[in-house]
Amino acid sequence: MVSVNFRFIFLSVVLSILAGIALSSQAAVREYWIAAEKTAWNYAPSGKNLIETENGMDVWGETLVYQKYRYVGYHDKDFSRPIPQPEWMGILGPQIRAEVGDTIKVHFLNKTDRPLSIHPHGMLYDKDNEGADGGDGALVLPQKRFTYIWVVDEASGPGPNDPSSIVWLYHSHVMAEEEMNLGLVGTIVVTRKGMIRSSEDPSPHDVDREFTALYMIFDEEDGEESGLKHAVNGRIFGNLKGYETQLGEKVRWHIVALGNEEDNHTIHWHGQTVLHHGRRTDVVEVMPASMVTVDMVTRSPGNWLFHCHVNDHMMAGMSTRWVVDKSQ
Repeated sequence: MVSVNFRFIFLSVVLSILAGIALSSQAAVREYWIAAEKTAWNYAPSGKNLIETENGMDVWGETLVYQKYRYVGYHDKDFSRPIPQPEWMGILGPQIRAEVGDTIKVHFLNKTDRPLSIHPHGMLYDKDNEGADGGDGALVLPQKRFTYIWVVDEASGPGPNDPSSIVWLYHSHVMAEEEMNLGLVGTIVVTRKGMIRSSEDPSPHDVDREFTALYMIFDEEDGEESGLKHAVNGRIFGNLKGYETQLGEKVRWHIVALGNEEDNHTIHWHGQTVLHHGRRTDVVEVMPASMVTVDMVTRSPGNWLFHCHVNDHMMAGMSTRWVVDKSQ
């Protein structure tokens, strides 16, 4: 009886919040159409080590293409027109955005051959919308649909010492450790109330550009070294493209990590420093399921390394480049 009463109270609170949001002219219901799909994924489309061009990829380049599963964003309920993503997003699923006070509705279609879900970090939800551990949305069968409803309350948004937007992970949670390794990972970016660009664009108005980077070792061959792909957004040895900025821009980086105990990463930008909760640094530490947001103002033009500074991870290709252009 106690658990039933608690569930009733929680549902009442959620419904009250939803009702309050619906009455607010400043809040929005932001809808996303996301499918899970099987795909062939190439960790290094160039077939080359683009960081040290005179070298190869050693054992990590023996096999580059594997069967993966991904989240893919679509324009509407027909799931017929996929939304193009920036090249730098790599394997990441579509980025979900909201302002504090909004409600997020994710219409999920499982196009694959196995039960899957979408579990968000940081959002307010009831059991059916958790995407894990029971409830209607915890297991979406192949070719079936489910609509998740998450509330972006104050506790989902930036804290007093955070920048104007912060990042949260989402991923499948039926067999979570296996599904994250398959590639079913994405991010949610929440902007502080009153800091969005417009009602249609909930990105923060106080930055010029935002990037997201997932540092993760994908295990493709049951622990064999050749199958441990030390990747940035699913690419290795500099094969992730698109981190391009202009000199003097304010750039926000959302850094996330997933994986095993080996996924302890020290993320380093060459040519630049960042602010992390008021601390000046050029290296940010992340562990599995970490979510970190840092800011920089680009100060030095060049084609700079962006990599994990753990020695074994550097050797295995956990590096890419970011560009600061001074031509404009």
